[in-house]
Amino acid sequence: MLALFGSVEQGIIYAIMALGVYLTFRVLDFPDLTVDGSFVTGAATAAMMIVLGYNPLIATLAAVIAGFIAGCITGLLHTKGKINPLLSGILMMIALYSINLRIMGMTREGGAGVSNVPLLNTDTIFTMFQNFWGSLGIDDTISNMLREMGVESVPTTYGTVLVVLIITIIIKFIADWFLKTEVGLAIRATGDNKRMIRSFSANTDRLIILGLGLSNALVALAGALIAQYSKFSDIQMGVGMIVIGLASVIIGEAIFGTKTIVRTTFAVVAGAVIYRMIYAFALRVDFLDTGDMKLITAFIVILALVVPQIIDKQKEKKRKAKRMAERNAAHIPAPVEQGGNPLA
Repeated sequence: MLALFGSVEQGIIYAIMALGVYLTFRVLDFPDLTVDGSFVTGAATAAMMIVLGYNPLIATLAAVIAGFIAGCITGLLHTKGKINPLLSGILMMIALYSINLRIMGMTREGGAGVSNVPLLNTDTIFTMFQNFWGSLGIDDTISNMLREMGVESVPTTYGTVLVVLIITIIIKFIADWFLKTEVGLAIRATGDNKRMIRSFSANTDRLIILGLGLSNALVALAGALIAQYSKFSDIQMGVGMIVIGLASVIIGEAIFGTKTIVRTTFAVVAGAVIYRMIYAFALRVDFLDTGDMKLITAFIVILALVVPQIIDKQKEKKRKAKRMAERNAAHIPAPVEQGGNPLA
């Protein structure tokens, strides 16, 4: 129960990062690898400012701004520097590694190159709101309700869940609204057909820069929240983050579909939660341990990519067989190709 609850908590936070990945990979059609660096940038900025005594809300806002700047620089490298999109993200990711070490080094006098910042005895967004929920008696009320339902192991971090759930829902609805605005539609059109949107005198360079900035701002926000949730910031915490984001997007789309923007963003959020739950269950297998995290992630992504294709092929075979059966029942000869083979 407690392990499942923790995976849901983390999944809701990672959903914010997955929404950022969705903006670049699906909306802009831009393979942005800046994510691995900007995630740590958000975590490092928030952790550094909290340790230095700043309000956690201000520290989190600063992390979002830092992520936005990182994404914009990637956009500038691509649009103004004419660098390949993939290479632009890789260059920025490499640069951010050193920048993140510098940021975390600011927590100590003359401490450049610090790779880990603990937040054990500091206030975070979660402790602030947990105290608030506790003062209202919300934690006790929910705990009593679950105990009455027969749940013995009751988590004590309802404040954390409420905070991340509220933040994620707000961001999801803001994303839905933004992608339907004139600027949002222009960004979507840029990802679909850049030449077409240029014919309408739209500045696609600015739209790409803005889209990358917003994407990495969301990624940095997720990094800041994860740092405060885990009570530390580490230089290695962003490794493979882009794969986790893609896994969340792919899993969500495969299960819930992508017919509308509202449905797609919900799919991305749900996909992130499902991914963390699958990962939590996988770690409970006897022959797997925490060192197999990347292997588990790769396996989940492979399944999410391959299984929908197999299902689609099976559906297509059934549709062809049904059409052939209908033709035979109506005694209608099947159309013939030039080679003489009947068409299904």
